[in-house]
Amino acid sequence: MNYEKVKVQKSHEIVLEHIKRQIISGQLTVGQKLPSVVDFAELFGVGRSTMREALSALKAMGWLNIQHGGGTYVSTSLPLQTDDDLFQKAESIQELLQIRIILETGSAGLAAKNRSSEDLIQLQAILEQMQINISDEVISEQADVDFHVMIAKATHNSLIIQLMESLSSRIHSMMKDTRKLWFFSEQQSSLRLIEEHQVIYRYILEQNDTLAVEQMRQHIEKVERRLTKALTLT
Repeated sequence: MNYEKVKVQKSHEIVLEHIKRQIISGQLTVGQKLPSVVDFAELFGVGRSTMREALSALKAMGWLNIQHGGGTYVSTSLPLQTDDDLFQKAESIQELLQIRIILETGSAGLAAKNRSSEDLIQLQAILEQMQINISDEVISEQADVDFHVMIAKATHNSLIIQLMESLSSRIHSMMKDTRKLWFFSEQQSSLRLIEEHQVIYRYILEQNDTLAVEQMRQHIEKVERRLTKALTLT
């Protein structure tokens, strides 16, 4: 007999799927303002941190628009709807990183060609957040994801943006599950990570698509090597 491993969903994943189904079915409409985190958490019977994690993931996937101090809204530009979210079936961290190399190196090169001055401002602001919050794991990992998503947005290619937004939820999950292995094991590692992002930004700023592609490739391959090594030791 053949058996398949059963994946146990985490609380925030259950909440995430429920809200997404409501959006797809039309129960929650485009542009609609959602309840506060406190009210939502009470409705679902979960903790506020679980609720925030679900909403953050939905934002990264393109389903929600979170305005700091202004509330949470259903996105006016919803992602492509598929039978199953893109990249959700990745069998391993290594597979996810391989997809990132293919998608993100191309995004970095195209962003270097197509980026606007507003894109540069957004990228720079994210880098500043990474530096300011270097000791805060939650904010740092979100800023890291935001940086890579912003590069995709700087391509001004709607399909690349939607693919990256779908992938970003898995990147966020990967960082959360593995940061203890490397990313935030010591502050020096975090500093090196920020420096790599700064180099990628510089090449996009200079519109050097060749070096932007190469630097992004080196960055993701380094992450892959580090994580593979760390996972084999656990």
